[in-house]
Amino acid sequence: MLKIGEKEFNSRLLLGTGKYPNFDIQKEAIEVSETEILTFSVRRMDVFEPDQPNFLEKLDLAQYDLLPNTAGAKTAEEAVRTAKLAKASGLCDMVKVEVIGCDKTLLPDPVETLRATEQLLEEGFIVLPYTSDDVVLARRLEELGAHAIMPGASPIGSGQGIVNPLNLSLIIEQANVPVIVDAGIGSPKDAVTAMELGADGILLNTAVSGAKDPVKMAEAMKLAIEAGRLGFQAGRIPQKRYATASSPVEGISV
Repeated sequence: MLKIGEKEFNSRLLLGTGKYPNFDIQKEAIEVSETEILTFSVRRMDVFEPDQPNFLEKLDLAQYDLLPNTAGAKTAEEAVRTAKLAKASGLCDMVKVEVIGCDKTLLPDPVETLRATEQLLEEGFIVLPYTSDDVVLARRLEELGAHAIMPGASPIGSGQGIVNPLNLSLIIEQANVPVIVDAGIGSPKDAVTAMELGADGILLNTAVSGAKDPVKMAEAMKLAIEAGRLGFQAGRIPQKRYATASSPVEGISV
């Protein structure tokens, strides 16, 4: 089980809801992924409309936990205000803190992310901050009380996969809360690698919604995350410089 705060989930795949070719494909991809957590930008919806916002209109939201994010925020104050709007809608009590510090790379602002996380924790939110692969920053966020840490594998939407596996593995090794890899995953191979490093889960959007066949990619990512998790738990054999016979040689007649 993936446990975030007091919430427990069977799936370790968190899936975004944006940029699908159409709502029918979005719905089918979400269903085949078997995700239990959907993430979305609060700024893309009017949280006080009586009807569901159109980009979620085909989904039975009662089946999912919603994880709104504060995308678009440049300061802690903006992030906190956005999170409060989402909570006031009654849709959720979890929030993904996203405070962007660079418009070109879309990398998070570490100072404002720390400030926003601290303020939202004081407000009683279940807080999942999006951060860079900075080992010390990840530890500081956990020390504040963040319920999970969400380091990026590479820049948002880049599909580059894990550019710094060493830092990611160090974050995972030191963390006492779930580490959910967020941003940059491009293929099932990347998802397997992240999970084999010991990640507790993966958040995806563009890798699925931007694929030639989003539905097939959603299923592929689900299976990749499951395979990577099993591989991590099983424990891989050590890598060696030279070959080792796979069949026993003792007791073999010559």
